Amino acid sequence: MKALRKLAAACGLLASLGVSADNGPLLWQDNSLTALSGNHFRVDPERQNTLTFEHASGWSFGDLFIFIDSTHFKGQPGSSTYGEISPRLSFGKLRGQPLEFGPIRDVLLAATYEFGEGKVESLLLGPGFDLAIPGFKYFQLNFYQRMPQRHQDGRSWQITPVWSVPLGSRVVFDGFADWVIENDGSYRRNWHFNPQLKYDLGAHFGLRQGQLQAGVEYSYWHNKYGIRDTPAFRSEQSVTSLLLQVHF
Repeated sequence: MKALRKLAAACGLLASLGVSADNGPLLWQDNSLTALSGNHFRVDPERQNTLTFEHASGWSFGDLFIFIDSTHFKGQPGSSTYGEISPRLSFGKLRGQPLEFGPIRDVLLAATYEFGEGKVESLLLGPGFDLAIPGFKYFQLNFYQRMPQRHQDGRSWQITPVWSVPLGSRVVFDGFADWVIENDGSYRRNWHFNPQLKYDLGAHFGLRQGQLQAGVEYSYWHNKYGIRDTPAFRSEQSVTSLLLQVHF
């Protein structure tokens, strides 16, 4: 929770700057808290409650996404913290004119810093693309080289699509997927598919659109954390969690 408070304070500082497209580099921002509750997790304790803080913002030179999970295990002591900081630098914005061809709407330099407990720390760097796909509010496709910082496994490659699809005026289907290609070490190839289906619950209470959402999150993970799934140790995860999300 200490890390969560620090990140909330940092994003609060961004909000307090009060900059906009008219007087500063910050074009827009969104902050949210999401409560999740699910069972049947693998590798970690089976039953979990998670509180996630997210910050997304668009800048005159690119965009930024930050999240941090604070996970508590049901029925037993212990918790864990994990987060990612993902800035992207837009070549189109830097050159002052759109960098578009075919379905590509922008080309970016994408980076991610992963941090958490248990010697989890990695830097990711590579090209990113914003794509125009009919029916999607946005679709990002990022290609990274993973560079572990605190363990012995070598570098590997990761492909990460991120999307949002409005389904009418009150339902949204969004999420991400990570496909990591294995390297020469013990870190195995893994695939993490993590979509959310959310309903605009706040519309029934006079709140602004999307301010209060309820729904489900699905997490499918093959070889979770890069750990090979075997009959003796199962690391293939399929979990549906209840979700409540507040934007502010």
